[in-house]
Amino acid sequence: MTKKLKLRSDEIRPVATGLGACLASDMITVRGKPVGFMYREAPDNDMDSGWRFTSGLEDQDYMDDEANHGIYDVNTIANYDPSIIPLLESPIGAVFERTPGAAKFRPVDDWSPEDE
Repeated sequence: MTKKLKLRSDEIRPVATGLGACLASDMITVRGKPVGFMYREAPDNDMDSGWRFTSGLEDQDYMDDEANHGIYDVNTIANYDPSIIPLLESPIGAVFERTPGAAKFRPVDDWSPEDE
């Protein structure tokens, strides 16, 4: 089944190019929710940036279903939510969250991908 993404390919502009691939939740790419939680882990391969993006609304059952997320160019996710752009050069291990309604992200120091 092909996903119907919120943004068409002709709506994607070059705002954060050359950063590689990332993993993003369908809450962002299909439902159009803003990024609420983002972290950078060690890349899985040469094309992977290590960035992982969720809206923060996903529960564990949602995340466990591989059909609910996909691999995208980081630039694509930056088009969905340009507020992530200033954080994209952060190092591996960086974790950020944004509370609903907030404009800015805040660093998180008490979470790691192993906590999932």
